[in-house]
Amino acid sequence: MSPSVVNPEADALRRILPKSFNKKKGPIVYNSSNNKTINEIQNLSRAQCLGKLSWPEISKVSSWMMTAETATFMKVGGLGMIASELPEIFNETYSDKGEEIWVVTPLYIGDTGKKKAFIKGDEYFGAEKASTKIEKVDEYEVLFFSEKGILTRYKVGVFVGKQGNTNYIFLGQDKYFSINPHKNNPSAQDGCYVLNENGIDEVERFAFFSKAVYGLLEKLFTKGNGKVLTPNVLIANDWHSGALSGLMKYLTAARKEVKEMDDQLAEKMRSLPIIHLAHHLGYQGWDYDNTARILNSLYEDCATLVFKNARAIKNSNPRATNTLLVHDCYNQASCNFHLADRVVTVSRNYLEEVSKELGFGYDFRDILKMRKDHRNFFGIVNGYNKKLISPNKSKIEEIDKYFGEANFKFFDESHLDAKLHNKREFITLLSKIATDPEYKKKVIPLIDTYKFEDISDVVKKAEKVPMFCATSRLTDQKGYDIAAQAIINLIHKHCNGKQECPIFILGGAGDEAYFGHLKNLKDKVAKFNKIAAKRIFVFRGYKDEFAYAIQLASDFYMMPSRFEPCGLSQMEAMAKGSLPIATSTGGLVDTIIDGEDGFRTKVFFSQDNKRIYGNNMTAKRLRSNVNAYAESLLKALEVFYKHPEKIKEMTVAAMKKDFSWDVKGGSLQKYHTLLRTGHI
Repeated sequence: MSPSVVNPEADALRRILPKSFNKKKGPIVYNSSNNKTINEIQNLSRAQCLGKLSWPEISKVSSWMMTAETATFMKVGGLGMIASELPEIFNETYSDKGEEIWVVTPLYIGDTGKKKAFIKGDEYFGAEKASTKIEKVDEYEVLFFSEKGILTRYKVGVFVGKQGNTNYIFLGQDKYFSINPHKNNPSAQDGCYVLNENGIDEVERFAFFSKAVYGLLEKLFTKGNGKVLTPNVLIANDWHSGALSGLMKYLTAARKEVKEMDDQLAEKMRSLPIIHLAHHLGYQGWDYDNTARILNSLYEDCATLVFKNARAIKNSNPRATNTLLVHDCYNQASCNFHLADRVVTVSRNYLEEVSKELGFGYDFRDILKMRKDHRNFFGIVNGYNKKLISPNKSKIEEIDKYFGEANFKFFDESHLDAKLHNKREFITLLSKIATDPEYKKKVIPLIDTYKFEDISDVVKKAEKVPMFCATSRLTDQKGYDIAAQAIINLIHKHCNGKQECPIFILGGAGDEAYFGHLKNLKDKVAKFNKIAAKRIFVFRGYKDEFAYAIQLASDFYMMPSRFEPCGLSQMEAMAKGSLPIATSTGGLVDTIIDGEDGFRTKVFFSQDNKRIYGNNMTAKRLRSNVNAYAESLLKALEVFYKHPEKIKEMTVAAMKKDFSWDVKGGSLQKYHTLLRTGHI
């Protein structure tokens, strides 16, 4: 990847982008050319979005999954779960056939205060309490522009390790993959998303990661390495690896044109198929101020050549005419959405949402619609390991020990009596936390509670009192404000003395503002119904034992989400016999059958109150997600009170439901087929 000029005839093509090029307003002009490479770059987005390029013959999958997060070593959200679980179950199922997935991820080192990762001897200790023996097997250089605008050679170490049946490639680079936070790091940024001590933010960090993966592939295709798998198909896990398609296809073509890469190597690089795995499309990796520096870092002195020809397929969005930018801002996800050989998102219904609605698909709605129509965009529900989320005897014993006086019991779909017992236990636990400050400080020390009250009088009639819970993050996505208003509507209509008022346990880690919605809920209800308010428990913070106990006890799990690409909480709740009550968005539609194993709203509206799901008549009647959700809550209550056997049937159905990766015809099989054939 030398920046020196090796072909005088190509000198005119070698130019970095000016520092403020993206701040000059005006349309990008794409000139016609007889140059084969320029035509290839200009037409690549069209070819990929319309599925014009054939998938290579792959008889045995040898894949890399490039990912910023893994649940094993560095997890912040759901994309870390799939990065650990999919390779693990794939290797367990197909390794005897000579097929496997390796995970490629940064070797994070540092301490954020919440997450800590370090090397001790020959062992790497990740931020999620797992460790592995590692061996340094290679080292190479990656060219990247420093903050001073100097094209610098950064050494990257290649380390290999193994966790279970999955091989890991850790890319080590002290400057970019340090997670020691900068003094100006925003409080909400943690783990691999910190602004680190070297001033590297998440966008620059993962642009470097994509460039490092490109460099390692080039080295393997050139010299090989007996200790590192050479892949025949790549999985790019969300926006963090979003620059990869541009590097593999654009940069390779440009370097071939300027005689910096031979034809044989270029063909290997360009023909390696890439599957882009998209989670929530709202996260894309933007950086306006550093647009020029990042693009110059990725494409070096071919940056102007690439940018001036990186034409997006024609669509109705004037903001997305160039594959490297959205409007005038570097966008890390953009390249893969335009150029990856296949795009996958994490549920079938989310695929429909992002390819139809701007509010879900953002600037990529049109090209995703094209990809869907030309059958190179797929929706595959995230799987899970059901053993890990179903009621677990050893976990329940740990919880009993943790809470001291608790006596939670194991149950499954054939023995639901213990579910009621657990509700009684949890009501007792809540009441003790409410009345004993020292006990509260001991068992949930980092959780803020608001006006917890003693409801021990409910224990004897627990079978008549429905318990609702929500333990998701306190963010706009999770719709706690929708839940709060729906609960108020419900209590006005329902809690009139004829039936027992429900118990609501609502909270999680997250934003103080959303905790405010929950505190206001309790205060508002207290003004008109003190009995109902007494049974509302709201909190901010997270403790695994507390959250686990809540689901063991609750009859219903609330998910009033504004969006939910796939969702795991509803699957975890169903496995524990807590029936989900959800809005009809994303993966919630794919995983919950209304009236059979949970409850879903009859209609779903976008942020601007446009109907997304359901029929027009229902939409006109309900008018908002608050009304739709309140209706679903009321329906769940009516079934609970009037048809208890129906609730039992639904609970059994929910607990039997299995979204494990390896069920017949499930997500694993779809991924295996996709990796081999390019289709599902």
